[in-house]
Amino acid sequence: MARTVGHVAGTFSDPMRKVDQGPGERVDRKALINRSAIPLNEPQQARHRIAMVGNLAETLLGFRGELIKDMVRAGHEVYAFATNYSRKTERAILAMGAIPVKYQMGRLNTNPVADLISTWQLCRLFKSYNISLTFCFFTKPSIWGTLAASMAGVSVRVAKIEGMGRVFTNGPKGSGLRKRLLQSVVNLLFRFSLPKAHHVLVLNRDDQQDLQNLGIKKPLPTMIGGIGVCLDRYSFNPPVADPVRFIFVGRLIREKGIRYFLDAARSLKNRYPDVEFIVLGAPDEKHGISKHEMKQLAAENIITYPGTVDNVVPWLAESSVFVLPSYYREGVPRSTQEALAMGRPVITTDMPGCRETVEHEVNGYLVKPHNQHELEEAMLKLIRNPGLIAPMGEASYKLARERFNVREINQKILSTLGLATAEQAAGKRY
Repeated sequence: MARTVGHVAGTFSDPMRKVDQGPGERVDRKALINRSAIPLNEPQQARHRIAMVGNLAETLLGFRGELIKDMVRAGHEVYAFATNYSRKTERAILAMGAIPVKYQMGRLNTNPVADLISTWQLCRLFKSYNISLTFCFFTKPSIWGTLAASMAGVSVRVAKIEGMGRVFTNGPKGSGLRKRLLQSVVNLLFRFSLPKAHHVLVLNRDDQQDLQNLGIKKPLPTMIGGIGVCLDRYSFNPPVADPVRFIFVGRLIREKGIRYFLDAARSLKNRYPDVEFIVLGAPDEKHGISKHEMKQLAAENIITYPGTVDNVVPWLAESSVFVLPSYYREGVPRSTQEALAMGRPVITTDMPGCRETVEHEVNGYLVKPHNQHELEEAMLKLIRNPGLIAPMGEASYKLARERFNVREINQKILSTLGLATAEQAAGKRY
């Protein structure tokens, strides 16, 4: 039996059936859906039925988990839409108090027919669950999910652009004809779909300006900063200065700058054999670095590579400096926010999103994208002057508290959208 609410094998699953929650436990979906019938004519800060529409379930849990929890605490009914639910991820969503909904949408395909089918499917699901607010994030869900919400007559439609993504990422030699054509298509889709939203949220000033330059002015894109991190989970820990350890955390794709980091590790290790280099992240045979190459570098004692880890906190705690030489069109990198919260100096690129995380020569260094020499020189400054690591780390921690506290960011989002917050919900109860 299909376990997740959503579209399975060409038909729509019964939203009222029971689903497994854990061993020996079952959740009555009808009870979940009907636990709070929400009149749509209530005041602006009424409780809502919210569709949180992304792509991967892992992304919902990792990047939207705190926001989902805050919405649930405020009394809103949250439906978490993803394309790849498993037993484990479904249970995790249920544990947050949200309802998992499975739908179909290709992350990287450019098939317009498939995207239109996904749009129609989402439209029907929004109607089926009487959704009163859609919160679509990332490029494809923001385009097609917002269109679907408009078709379904959803009362409040939110599109959140978290970086312009791979389509707008230029390599060392710029963009080829195919990519420029694809960029033109996405720009057209932005112009068509985003004006149908009531709120367009972005994470950095560059994306805000780019969308305004496209003519997205109604609604005017609102910058909220990064998605934030839980400062209790990623708590300050004085950086290690002896030995100096550089750490890279992220997908091992070219655009994240992993090749530049590995080349720097090879070069600097020859001159400073006591310096260590740590890499955390999944290999990518097609778009980045293979598992074989990573194992070879580890065997040569150039890097430490445990692969993908479930918890980066202990690895960050044993590191000195966080490095992300990304040339990807980031929103604001989550991995960098985690490093800031734990008090790590940051070396990253002077690129949209990345530059939001560093005050140059205060909590780290900004280097030009695709510039191997600048990257190595920035790393050398901290190798030769390890006394800079601690004060820069403290400056990073201060920046995290000021800009990237997830509780404050989530309250800002809820307030911007006119949604009741947990504090307001508690006030009404008492």
